[in-house]
Amino acid sequence: MRLAILSDVHANLEALTEVLAAIDRERPQRIVCLGDVVGYGASVDECCALVRERAELTVLGNHDAAVAGRMEYGFYYDAARHAIDWTASRIAEEHLAWLRGLPYVHREGPLGFSHGSPLAPETYDYVFAIEQARELAPRAGELAEINFFGHSHLTKVFALGPGGEVAEVVAPRFGLRQGYRYLVSVGSVGQPRDGDNRACFVLYDTERREVEFRRVAYDIETAAQKIFDADLALNFGKRLFLGV
Repeated sequence: MRLAILSDVHANLEALTEVLAAIDRERPQRIVCLGDVVGYGASVDECCALVRERAELTVLGNHDAAVAGRMEYGFYYDAARHAIDWTASRIAEEHLAWLRGLPYVHREGPLGFSHGSPLAPETYDYVFAIEQARELAPRAGELAEINFFGHSHLTKVFALGPGGEVAEVVAPRFGLRQGYRYLVSVGSVGQPRDGDNRACFVLYDTERREVEFRRVAYDIETAAQKIFDADLALNFGKRLFLGV
């Protein structure tokens, strides 16, 4: 079975549309969304509708949780708080109800799906540096064999060995080794921050045990202009051009 896994759409309809078109060309059996469908971007209801239609499974992101009233976000910086309030004031009730019902984490056999750290899904801890992966190594037995998550908007992979060793995997496509557990940060559809402004998603082949990162160009100008035209921080649009 082949899975397409995406995360951090952040109400960027142009990026989501192109990613879904690329996914369709690959014909995976399932699509999984790792949260943050909303926040930062301007196409709130359109992105919620598409993800609800196309993803078999969606887990709750921190921006989704904040908009749905499921977490406190007073500690967020001003522009992010305003974006959450702006989104909450505009989202359709049916999409708000959907966000309120999403799970924090989903496990099925060797696969784990969450937005932030798989061992602290409700606190949305980050895992984007090898030091953070090493902190999880003593609890490797609690992890799925392969754990997919988003949140950082970075494309990062860490392999936890049977002897407690931790290594970063830097290849855009790689196979799983027996006895290892993997932490896979799948990047962002709607707001990449790894220096590549193209939207990102992941393909996973369960039979070949192979993970592959895919990048997709999209109409950044239109997505950014929607942000500029809305009552949102200009930087949310400007950073789309840079991928940071």
